[in-house]
Amino acid sequence: MGSNDDQNVALAVDGVRVLSRRVVRPSSSSSKTSGHAPPSCEEHIHLTPWDLRLISIDYIQKGILLPKPPVAGERLADALASSFARALALYYPFAGRLVAVERGDGTVTVTLQCTGEGAEFVHAAAPDVAVSDIVSSLYTPSEVWSFYSFNLVLGADAATESRPLLSVQVTELADGVFIGMSMNHSVGDGTTFWEFMNAWSEINRRGGVVSDDMREISTPAPVFRRWFLETSPVPIPMPIGELQHVVRRFERPDVQECFFTFSAASARKLKTRANDEMAGTATTTISSLQAVLAHLWQAVCRARHLPPAQVTFYTVMIGCRGRVNGIPPGYVGNALAFGKAEATAGEIQERGLGWTAWLLNRAVASFDEAAMREWLERWVREPEFTYMSKLQSTAGVALITGSSPRFDVFGNDFGWGRPVAVRSGSGNKMDGKATVFEGPERGGSMSLEVCIAPDALQRLVADEEFMDAVDTPA
Repeated sequence: MGSNDDQNVALAVDGVRVLSRRVVRPSSSSSKTSGHAPPSCEEHIHLTPWDLRLISIDYIQKGILLPKPPVAGERLADALASSFARALALYYPFAGRLVAVERGDGTVTVTLQCTGEGAEFVHAAAPDVAVSDIVSSLYTPSEVWSFYSFNLVLGADAATESRPLLSVQVTELADGVFIGMSMNHSVGDGTTFWEFMNAWSEINRRGGVVSDDMREISTPAPVFRRWFLETSPVPIPMPIGELQHVVRRFERPDVQECFFTFSAASARKLKTRANDEMAGTATTTISSLQAVLAHLWQAVCRARHLPPAQVTFYTVMIGCRGRVNGIPPGYVGNALAFGKAEATAGEIQERGLGWTAWLLNRAVASFDEAAMREWLERWVREPEFTYMSKLQSTAGVALITGSSPRFDVFGNDFGWGRPVAVRSGSGNKMDGKATVFEGPERGGSMSLEVCIAPDALQRLVADEEFMDAVDTPA
């Protein structure tokens, strides 16, 4: 199985008891060397500005809630650890380690060394938590954050403390199981995260019987070679003295989360309304996602009691795959840009859903490949890192949305049924974070996990205009 078991760990947090931890190493099904078999320990992957700027934030934490599996206990953990080892053989860099080298001239390089040392696998139990406790509540139960390991761990900690890049926690519930995964954000974005999860679930669903070259796996074959500008030094010497200088611990704000699902019909209705309001003025079609986010933006402005003259911001993630020439399908790593829309709270309310959605549409459409290349070139000379503390400085007036409804969440059937729900962990949670997911209903539904100040969230849930478009949990 390519794993080493540690002794059992008697640790309980929020009713979640950790039963065991192990390190899982890549495990191949054959002795043949294929294009995706683990390489020699000398192989390394240099990180791009897209990767390096995210080394200062928490690990990505996303997970799926599955129905009760046919086996439980150690049998379940061993089976999932075995297929996890096979997935690591396909995505072998995730079993490696980040290495920071101080070069003596005030610069630091960070490299992903493909050492094959392994990823963490945690087996836990929460027997007093039922599936319905999670899916039947608008508010996210506090136990969910305990379904993840590597809480409050920054990407740079992987290099300074030699931590694994990937950690999985399998938590058995009273009538289901939650698989939560934590991935170092400097080695992959949401696209990479879910493509790995898709491959792992398919391997487990097939009973672990797949070839090592991914010809039988529907996920695109991973491309590990990073994309750099022709003028970029490789590796990038960051003029930061030492890596610890980019570490800033994030003082966690007092926030609460709710999980809102918009049916396909509801999302289409918002889209139609937004486009009808902008008929004759907008030159491009507003998408369902932009309409849903605009609906949220208006409601959050009301929930926060923002005065009409208050400037409010909405930052959205823009995928660079397909927008920047040279990034191939299956590209593993980060390829993200930030788009920003802003207006006063009064404009958001008075000018309507269509105009607000059009602002978001323009923020995405404003992406420019030439400007992106200029940013990448400038970053090498003047590195700038993403800090949640800086984003939090706009708490109370801003929103930021990551992830995508296009990611295949509900296709992650591990062999005993498709997921019941998706939830994220505590990583990068701030006042104004709204994570978007594929919805459980096929054909265009989507969900928003909204994290804002408790008093504002209480008003948001009581906002009839907002909630009229939301599916009420059963």
